[in-house]
Amino acid sequence: MGVDYSGTWDVVSNVNFEGYMVALGIDFATRKIARLLKPQKVIKQDGDCFTIGTFTSFRNYEFSFKIGEEFKEVTKGMDNRTCKTTINWENDKLVGIQKGEKRNRGWTHWIQGDELHLELTCEDQVCKQIFKKTQ
Repeated sequence: MGVDYSGTWDVVSNVNFEGYMVALGIDFATRKIARLLKPQKVIKQDGDCFTIGTFTSFRNYEFSFKIGEEFKEVTKGMDNRTCKTTINWENDKLVGIQKGEKRNRGWTHWIQGDELHLELTCEDQVCKQIFKKTQ
């Protein structure tokens, strides 16, 4: 098992979110609203079982998983697609692979100091977000 990701994290940096949303096929109006939001992540971890919530004033998204077990993920509130998702530890990083309509889709979370890093990929786009722990 890797590090403990539990906590509440507030976004402090969000690089290439627009490009990532375009790759997902998110419509223009939703992209414009989403760029203005300051998401907060709430992560609950119990061993290899996780619940990760992303909360904004516009939309919320929450999912639960167990490390190494594929599950059906419906990205409701984001691009509203269904993926087969598997999340594994790679050293102390959480690496999620999302198989579905979009190629090269997934994400990686890791902790560096007091920051939670998230790298989101879809097709040829990479979005890099950094969060600071608040609780």
